[in-house]
Amino acid sequence: MRTFLRRLGTALLFLLVGLCFAPSVIPPFLDRIYYQGPRSDHYDGAHFFDPRDRAARHAEITPARFFNRWATGERAKWPDHVAVTPTVPPRRVDGQKMLVTWIGHTSVLAQTAGLNILTDPIWSERASPFAFIGPKRVRAPGVRFEDLPKIDLVLVSHNHYDHMDVATLKRLWDRDRPLIVTSLGNDTILKRAGIGAVARDWGQSIPVRSGASVTIERVHHWGSRWGTDRNRSLWSGFTIRLPGGNVFFAGDTGWGDGSWPADAARDGPYRFAILPIGAYLPREVMQSNHMNPDESVAAFRLLGARTALGVHWGTFQLTFEGIDDPPRRLAAALKAQGVAPDRFIATEVGHSFEVP
Repeated sequence: MRTFLRRLGTALLFLLVGLCFAPSVIPPFLDRIYYQGPRSDHYDGAHFFDPRDRAARHAEITPARFFNRWATGERAKWPDHVAVTPTVPPRRVDGQKMLVTWIGHTSVLAQTAGLNILTDPIWSERASPFAFIGPKRVRAPGVRFEDLPKIDLVLVSHNHYDHMDVATLKRLWDRDRPLIVTSLGNDTILKRAGIGAVARDWGQSIPVRSGASVTIERVHHWGSRWGTDRNRSLWSGFTIRLPGGNVFFAGDTGWGDGSWPADAARDGPYRFAILPIGAYLPREVMQSNHMNPDESVAAFRLLGARTALGVHWGTFQLTFEGIDDPPRRLAAALKAQGVAPDRFIATEVGHSFEVP
């Protein structure tokens, strides 16, 4: 028995190491071309990049060391399941009233001006290319898919599996034919799955209806589906211009040099912002990818938003912090930076609230 377990452990170790090195060993099988277009200050003809990031020095990240720390129990233990009381949102919210429901992770339903807007929708059980392995949902969606009202506008920030869930997007497309807006290259992935989408570059805008429009905003992140297709498509946040006040959705972002929220503020003022507060430990690995709550509050202040919702926590265990650490740290950051706690909230999945 011991021999069998030892051999099984060795096989699993080699499999893990093989997965870590697969992108460099078999790149022809993993690379994809999602976008071809003219060069720019953030596209070199093959890959996208943040021009403010190329001159900066970064700590070297060793995937094998990260997964070893994960496997040896350095990460916090999450529960297998957290109970959720799902809600049934209204079919429409007219006028300047704005009703927001946190579905989970970065999936948010915003209803105002007769529009139903959904961000980075994911109803799948795993944030993974595979149904049998990968980060598993701990909190069920705060709205059952069948209880969703007809969706008019969907925003897809980038192509990571916890943000671009093709299975959910296909269900939405087949049911509602919403306007799906994303950044360059991501539309190619969706169209290969039979999903219509409109892609634009940073700074470009798309009209919606009812006096609304969407502007693609620069944030500090990256994109990949298969390892060596890294940054073949663009990542972004969004400004939604609405008659009753603008909304900013950051998608997924690190702090970077802190210039992106200041740049996005030019497309304000913002009535409401949706900002990530989780998946930030270990810091030496996640700092360039994900903001911690202190940085999220700083971004909120630079944006000049009236109110905000903290997302990207408590649904899929992607990193090392405890399941409820992000809202606790958010409360401390708000106090330290002199921001009233009711201006930047972290609520429970399935909770609906009216934005002032």
